[in-house]
Amino acid sequence: MTIDDAPRDALRGGPRELLRWVATGAAVSRADLSRLSGLSPSTVSQRVEALISQGLLEEAGAGQSRGGRRPRQLAVPTGGAVVGAIDLGAHHARVGALDLSGRVVQARTLPVRIEDGPEAVLGALLNEVATLVDGDPAASRGGSATGALRGVGIGIPGPVQHSTGRIVSPSRMPGWNGFDVAAFCAGRVDVPVIVDNDANLMALGAHRTAHSELDHAVYIKAGTGIGSGVISSGRLHRGAQGSAGDISHCRVVADPAPPCTCGNAGCLEAVASGAALVTALREQGVPVSDLTGVIRLIDDGDRQATALARQAGRAVGEILAVVVNFFNPQVVAIGGRLADCEPLLASMRATLYERCLPLATQTLLIERVAAGQDLGITGAAHLVIDHVVAAA
Repeated sequence: MTIDDAPRDALRGGPRELLRWVATGAAVSRADLSRLSGLSPSTVSQRVEALISQGLLEEAGAGQSRGGRRPRQLAVPTGGAVVGAIDLGAHHARVGALDLSGRVVQARTLPVRIEDGPEAVLGALLNEVATLVDGDPAASRGGSATGALRGVGIGIPGPVQHSTGRIVSPSRMPGWNGFDVAAFCAGRVDVPVIVDNDANLMALGAHRTAHSELDHAVYIKAGTGIGSGVISSGRLHRGAQGSAGDISHCRVVADPAPPCTCGNAGCLEAVASGAALVTALREQGVPVSDLTGVIRLIDDGDRQATALARQAGRAVGEILAVVVNFFNPQVVAIGGRLADCEPLLASMRATLYERCLPLATQTLLIERVAAGQDLGITGAAHLVIDHVVAAA
């Protein structure tokens, strides 16, 4: 069983949790870690030494004495950007370099043409990661010393078989079906490459940033497409093949219904995604070119755009009501570009309260994802950090 597969209770005092406590400032010494974990000082010391030997922790001087020898303070190395992250979207990619605490050191947003194909798109983005790390593409082959690249996390806007890093039947990515992202990238960087769905990375980034104390959560990413990531027992839940949380092709409208890119009709993505709103407005004669234009119309109080946003919110709420009744999460949070669309959010919230059991919504938080555009790369970085810690 890997560290990602272990139950949350079994991770109490595990290497990843020790690292997280130091990174968040909850612990600054071995004594703090022993108190928080309930482990013996010798066990904590052994695990800390292993993390130090891997460059994941460092000793940062002596702390304040509490009557005995002054404890040696611990810190997560922050002297260099050592984790690369790519959050690929339909039209843009967020590329970042982060340190081992998950802090963004540098990041930038780049336009992409997904139709250019995986080799061209990923090759260019990997070069950007290397440039962000230290300005030299050759740095991606720099080994494992502190400050060198330790791994790259990549989010893909389509279904990903997480165990292999292969894309499976994406609906809006022509030429990407069956492409082995992990193998392609591994041939260009000598560090671990971890690939996942973009909604999963947003969920992981949001959970670690805002709700790490909660065990069960659902995070929706609503932009050009629509999807969700699930946190169960404090960890990302992918299911058997990696498709857990893919709500985009759940049917919400009976025939006649708008066709979906998956070949069916009436799917949530065909009704409630940003791309669906653009299409619906054009069919009503409203000259809008992209999702930015849709959001501008909604902000200006346009009657047609606002009505469509409310309909989209109801559709999302209907699907999430099933999820909430079945899974019983503590929080449902929506992110992505449509998260700031108040008519959609209000309609989604109202539908959830109407359709869910009272027990399921009694203490349920329904909110926007608090952080901004770096959630995807933050989640990607935490995937890499977790992998590095597990290897240590």
